[in-house]
Amino acid sequence: MSVNGVTDALTATYTATGNTTVKKTAESQSASETTTNEGVVYEQSEASKTQKYKPNAELVAKLKADAEARTAQFRTLVEQMMSKQGVTIGKADDIWSFLAGGNFTVSPEVKAQAQADIAEDGYWGVEQTSDRILDFAKALTGGDPDKIEEMRAAFEKGFKQATGTWGRELPEISQKTYQAVMDKFDAWAEEANGKTTVIEEQ
Repeated sequence: MSVNGVTDALTATYTATGNTTVKKTAESQSASETTTNEGVVYEQSEASKTQKYKPNAELVAKLKADAEARTAQFRTLVEQMMSKQGVTIGKADDIWSFLAGGNFTVSPEVKAQAQADIAEDGYWGVEQTSDRILDFAKALTGGDPDKIEEMRAAFEKGFKQATGTWGRELPEISQKTYQAVMDKFDAWAEEANGKTTVIEEQ
């Protein structure tokens, strides 16, 4: 399983259910006033009758390409570290087993890069990772709020697959990222229902 397992699960789920344009009745209707001798008549405008949700294929491709490039960079770093310690890998999942085992040493340079990557403002940090997952879900669905729970379920499936590949409970940063993603799905759902929510910093 790749690091991109979560986004792969989101893509697979959305593709399996179809990505045709969905029409949704708008919650808030803009009205145009027409004055008659009987008083004011409100007519719903055509623009407010339906909302079309289209997947943002360009953004999906950009997010996938970025994730694949970053994953390849990470994989190269780990492979170099492993080869210096006389360890070879036979398949992709061996990297995760090797890392989960914790029986390795890292150079000061690799350690510094890893710490920067998972820092609060790092590419693999909780905020950036959870934002990318939500951006990906919204791009796949065109922002359709009717697809929120479907995307949440796909994320949960991907997280379980990643846990299985790791072979034990994922590290703390992964647990925090999971919670941040769930909070952001909740915020999206509440926003779609006309409510607002505050997401507390982890």
